[in-house]
Amino acid sequence: MTRHREIERKFDVDPATPFPDLSGDNGAVSEAAESQLDATYFDTTDAQLAKHRITLRRRTGGDDAGWHLKLPVGQDERNEIRLPLGRATRSVPAALAREVRALVRDRPLVPVAILHTRRVERQLLDGDGNPLATLADDTVHAERLTGDAVEVSNWREVEVELIEGDRSFLDAVGRRLRAAGLIPSASSSKLARVLGDLVAPTRTSVSGQAKSGRDTAGAVLHGHLQQQVDQLILRDRDARADAHDGVHRMRVAARRLRSALATYRPLLDRERTDPVRDELKWLGQILGRSRDTEVLRRRLLDLVAAQPPELVLGPVERRVDLELRARHRAARAELLAVLDSDRYFRLLDALDDLLDDPPLTARAGKPAHKHVPTLVGRAARRVDRAARAVANAPTTQARDEGLHEVRKSAKRARYAAESATPLVGKPAKELARRMTALQDVLGEHQDSVTARALLLELAAAAHLSGENGFTFGLLHAQEHARAKDARRAYGPALRKASTTKTRRWAR
Repeated sequence: MTRHREIERKFDVDPATPFPDLSGDNGAVSEAAESQLDATYFDTTDAQLAKHRITLRRRTGGDDAGWHLKLPVGQDERNEIRLPLGRATRSVPAALAREVRALVRDRPLVPVAILHTRRVERQLLDGDGNPLATLADDTVHAERLTGDAVEVSNWREVEVELIEGDRSFLDAVGRRLRAAGLIPSASSSKLARVLGDLVAPTRTSVSGQAKSGRDTAGAVLHGHLQQQVDQLILRDRDARADAHDGVHRMRVAARRLRSALATYRPLLDRERTDPVRDELKWLGQILGRSRDTEVLRRRLLDLVAAQPPELVLGPVERRVDLELRARHRAARAELLAVLDSDRYFRLLDALDDLLDDPPLTARAGKPAHKHVPTLVGRAARRVDRAARAVANAPTTQARDEGLHEVRKSAKRARYAAESATPLVGKPAKELARRMTALQDVLGEHQDSVTARALLLELAAAAHLSGENGFTFGLLHAQEHARAKDARRAYGPALRKASTTKTRRWAR
């Protein structure tokens, strides 16, 4: 499997139009090279990939024959993943199917279009003969396979793909092509052009419902949910590949979704959203097991490495490493099984349903600038209530559990403030910053609680194996000190996160 970044623009051109002369004083155009490209495009029958501007094809001909998966990155930009042709012609390689599993789920990938392209390719060269961009003049014959009968279409287009040039060069080439009568293509890909109305947006818009013309509270919520669902789908790919921070980012997206469904509960039909919240909690717990073992392993190994060598008695580092690697492998295996499970796919379907048919109450039609700050304020005040409960904790265990609840409340308030930042601006951003600081302090405390529990387990195992448990006791004492430091920082962080300032804009 190979990956590379593709930056290109497409232009429609009349079949009878001569190819424009793009040579100039500072560069030249190479000789034309002609090739025949034949490609079969795969998608679900309802074009889930194409609707997300993703294309998956098997192509023969040219110098890059093989399987190609193109994933959008930004305007005019995509990541392309390639695999060799192999023997299979009608089944998608598992490695590529895995990249789009969160969109495809348990639906089959089937051929949806066949394209035959006569390509005449030229390169734009700088004054030293170095290639800056490739110009592909394509005459396309396409067969759409979806529907009751095959639909045939023909057109001509020009693609400009950067090689060593930059975007300013791409802009300059675009201006010259438009001056020659070419028109920027309205389709993001050849496949999108073939499928036409099948890839048209179908999602319901809930904006503009307020009589004042401002966005409604429901519109703000809908946009936020859409962003987080997109993030969950995107990070699914990274989590499966065990990419750096992939599991963590997917977990954050799941948490933000669950938090939004809680914060904006008065705007939603809870009969539909509460079951989704429960499933998001389940998914977050599965993601957490994989993430937390990884974080704990790094924390304890760093702590062991910081000790003077004479204080590390026995195979302490090895015992920590082996135990947490084993836990991480088990959590990782569980996560991968869950990401291919019917339960997970049905959760994703339920999230799609929430976006396609938002279960909004009458209160969602109120102006966002009045109603959203009120809901954010409620989330912030939950932190104060959780903090008062901690102050009355009768035992050390109850205190630790209570501080964990304060942390979770701070996290929800932070997410709520961040969702309101586009609407409220600086005050919401400041609230999110203060809640993040409180969350970080309590996160350090909770990590210490978890680390101490594991150190006790490892010390007991070391003792039963006849090893010296001194170092585990030393590490436990140091973690206890770190927890005390976190509790000392908790008071100032809590005072800064107080809702007194919030009340000025969130009642």
